[in-house]
Amino acid sequence: MHATGPIHLLLVGAPGSEFRLAAAMARDAGAHVALADCAKTALLMLRDDGGDIVMIDIAEDVGSFIAQLRSERIAVPVLACGIDAPADRAVAAIRAGARDYVPLPPQADLIAAAILSVAQHGTRMVGEDPALGRALALGLAMAHSNAPLLIVGEAGCGKEIFARAMHDASGRRGRFVAIDCASTSTDILESELFGHEVGAFPGAIARRRGRLEEAYDGTVFLRDVEALSPAIQARMLTALQGQHVHHPIVEPSALRARIMASTAADLDLRVAKGLFQGNLLARLGLVRIAVPPLRARPGDIVPMAQYFADRFALANDVPARPFGEEAIGLLQKHDWPGNVRELEDTVHRAVLLNRDPSIAASAIVTIDGASLGAAPATVIDRNGFVGCTVEDMERDLILHTLHHCRGNRTSASTILGISVRTMRNKLKTFIEAGIPVSPAL
Repeated sequence: MHATGPIHLLLVGAPGSEFRLAAAMARDAGAHVALADCAKTALLMLRDDGGDIVMIDIAEDVGSFIAQLRSERIAVPVLACGIDAPADRAVAAIRAGARDYVPLPPQADLIAAAILSVAQHGTRMVGEDPALGRALALGLAMAHSNAPLLIVGEAGCGKEIFARAMHDASGRRGRFVAIDCASTSTDILESELFGHEVGAFPGAIARRRGRLEEAYDGTVFLRDVEALSPAIQARMLTALQGQHVHHPIVEPSALRARIMASTAADLDLRVAKGLFQGNLLARLGLVRIAVPPLRARPGDIVPMAQYFADRFALANDVPARPFGEEAIGLLQKHDWPGNVRELEDTVHRAVLLNRDPSIAASAIVTIDGASLGAAPATVIDRNGFVGCTVEDMERDLILHTLHHCRGNRTSASTILGISVRTMRNKLKTFIEAGIPVSPAL
């Protein structure tokens, strides 16, 4: 089962060949692309239809645009882009709040990386374990209903993947919209969910539709629902009781989106402590589905790893390869405390690092490059750090990772968790300082 709704990308800038090319590349990478000629039009589109990511021409006033988004409590990541933009303008855009700078004419790998930075990966449920099968059977039995679903399980076990699969099976025509309840401030989260009217707060200069309205006939997924504030819990309960999804003074509207929520917390305990509304839990938890941790379904580890390996090979334009016997042994022996998310990241690194006909055990490494099967270090030699600056350690880490990736800039930046642009800028400073750098592939 695969998720339907693509990433919604909004390109902002005067029409031109470079923007058309960027739009085509983004569509090729699986995004739904909308175009706005200016920041003012972009704001109108975001108020009505929302979006997952914005790329705006640096020729626009990026700082004012981002300030307006913040003023209206519109939470969307922004990338600045431009043709031969002066370095000071790119830096100013990032300081104003842009997540990154993407040069134009665009490169396919940079466009894909921008989309992947906000995309939810692993949108397929893989495995035949009976415990997972029971959870899927219950979810599918309820998929076509409007009843809320509460999906519980450890962090990283695939709760959002499960929710997307249930949305796909539901046949609902609208979008799947995920809201992170834990990492967004209460004020912004309230506007994200319910929207607001003109004058609701000092920056509210126009009416904005909330995600509950945007997902009309779709699904709203509340990630880490235990983090909702008491005020938002009360408003969500009102919406679930069939009353209204935004301020009742203007055009009260019944909730049409299907609500799913996930948590790794014990909500019953939080209710007992007065931290979560019992009535809201009763509504959300009409159907509770427990997604088992990966260690409880050992037979699914290798099939899931191979699925991830094939997908990342396609995404990185490298041959799809099976896992070698030693690599399979490492995967099966590990207890996967980070669950599916840890497995996915481990396989991603393996695909980027591997150079053998099959994925070798040497490519199955942790985030710091240590073998997955290596015993954790118990003693840290702090003397080795004496006399080293942070810049020295950062440089050594980048160069070591680049060497391990045989000069592949994209692979190394992915492993390090930095953008390709940042990697290239760092390497440029190293080269200018006379430091040897592995040649690019």
